[in-house]
Amino acid sequence: MSRFDADDPRERRKLFADAIAAHRTRASAFLTLEADHDPEIDGEDSPAPWVQFAESTFNLDVDDEELAALNDLVDDFPAFRIDQLESPEEAEGTNVRITARSDANRLATFADRVFLEVYGRDDDYRAWVTAI
Repeated sequence: MSRFDADDPRERRKLFADAIAAHRTRASAFLTLEADHDPEIDGEDSPAPWVQFAESTFNLDVDDEELAALNDLVDDFPAFRIDQLESPEEAEGTNVRITARSDANRLATFADRVFLEVYGRDDDYRAWVTAI
């Protein structure tokens, strides 16, 4: 593991919270979190799942099944709401924007649960902070 990746649930959430805090401190345009590619879950030709965060908005791409799981997950976070769904004709999925006003730890918990519950990762998946 490095300072920019983690595969233990507690360390992953700490990594995500630290990245969110750094994003806010630096006033960067966005931060990107990414899970390791798993061909069995993602398919051979599909990219690894990612989640972006900017200011108070999560941005992610999902298919129909993942969108249903995401809706259920957002229900667990009363201060979060899905604000925008975009499904361009040339795309196979939906881009989702979620307003999420909360502290870094709560945002980190949400991001981790997205990878676990929406993208189907196991508890020991490796996540990376790929951009801050």
